[in-house]
Amino acid sequence: MTLPGFVMLLCILGAQATMDPRNAAAMAAGLCNTKPTDVVFIIDSSRSVRPAEFEQVKVFMAKVIDGLNVGPDATRVGVVNYASQVKNEVSLKSHKTKAALVKAVSKIEPLSTGTMTGLAIQFAMNVAFSEAEGARKSPDISKVAIIVTDGRPQDNIQNTAARAREAGIEIFAIGVGRVDMTTLRQMASETLEDHVDYVESYSMIEKLTKKFQEAFCACSNAATDVVFLIDGSKSVRPENFELVKKWINLIIDKLDVSETNTHVGLVQYSSTVKQEFPLGRYNNKKALKEAVKKMDYMERGTMTGLAISFLVDTSFTPNQGARPGVPKVGIVFTDGRSQDYIGEAAKKAKENGFKMYAVGVGNAIEDELKIIASEPVTDHYFYTADFKSINQIVKKLQINVCQVEDPCECKSIVKFQKKVEEALQALTKKLEAVTKRIAALENKIV
Repeated sequence: MTLPGFVMLLCILGAQATMDPRNAAAMAAGLCNTKPTDVVFIIDSSRSVRPAEFEQVKVFMAKVIDGLNVGPDATRVGVVNYASQVKNEVSLKSHKTKAALVKAVSKIEPLSTGTMTGLAIQFAMNVAFSEAEGARKSPDISKVAIIVTDGRPQDNIQNTAARAREAGIEIFAIGVGRVDMTTLRQMASETLEDHVDYVESYSMIEKLTKKFQEAFCACSNAATDVVFLIDGSKSVRPENFELVKKWINLIIDKLDVSETNTHVGLVQYSSTVKQEFPLGRYNNKKALKEAVKKMDYMERGTMTGLAISFLVDTSFTPNQGARPGVPKVGIVFTDGRSQDYIGEAAKKAKENGFKMYAVGVGNAIEDELKIIASEPVTDHYFYTADFKSINQIVKKLQINVCQVEDPCECKSIVKFQKKVEEALQALTKKLEAVTKRIAALENKIV
């Protein structure tokens, strides 16, 4: 097979992978553009973790690190080792290259005592994620903790983990063997399906490497204008309205919010329409989420058609912060039948090129959701019977429109070709050397 043919085959295989094909191609080429993040591994080395198993955890960390864009202005990595006590093995400011990080990880030794997971989370929050240890204060820098444990904590973790999440730390919880699954769920961020993982043994932990590499592999230049249309009618009820606000913030957590990338606006409607804030007012996640939390519940009726018209005629106009030439996404959330006609407004939104998602709960009418949703309808409308289940919809919303070149046509593939050529040349030299040795042995035999 010729090199171009080999490269094309890799492109096809990447496109068939379970992850986003753009990410698959980028990762295959070693060119994944990870968004700047502060990442801290919190590693259980209690006496139940045998030395050989601890080595497997270190291999897992090294492989995740290998998929990151490590650097002072890119992703920084720290490691907290814990048992009965806690040890800051690697601080976020310690190492500026992958090679130095991996070398530092390889030297970590197990502590081999108890399992004080709550103490470790508290330490990570107060020390590992502090500015003194290299954490960055910018709201554009995400903070991620990856906890690996194989046992039941000997201290309280629920309240400590809740405080860490409230402080803006996204927590992934990985359990091994006889781990207590309840405590994993108490530690992890929402959605639990995305943030809790279990493997039967340490020998299987490496299979999670790809998940974390993909989680940190982000599209760049993903400029998108997103507006939420939220039903605030009296049928929603105050306690459920609070759940909806948390749901909005879970979606915001998954967006690449910045001045140049994703902008978010929020509109609430009932019998009337109220713009809570326009596109571009808040350009970082922290400010956006605080603004969402402050939204007051309107009550009254359900004029969904009027709300969609407002989206088309007001929210997505330059006067309200919409950017010309940037993809527009509308997310309509409702819990009941609209009291006005939605067909004309929904049609106009889609004719204008807006990608429309329709999310319904409880008494929402599925036929109305389908009228609102963009094509293919099955990918753009979602329904659940219970407000407590709406978080499961978060991962299904593919909101970011990644404006990147086809990885099989862009400059990245040229760099990838060069890497493949270099690898083939090195392999060819090795084969030539082996061939010479075989020939020499044959001559001796003769």
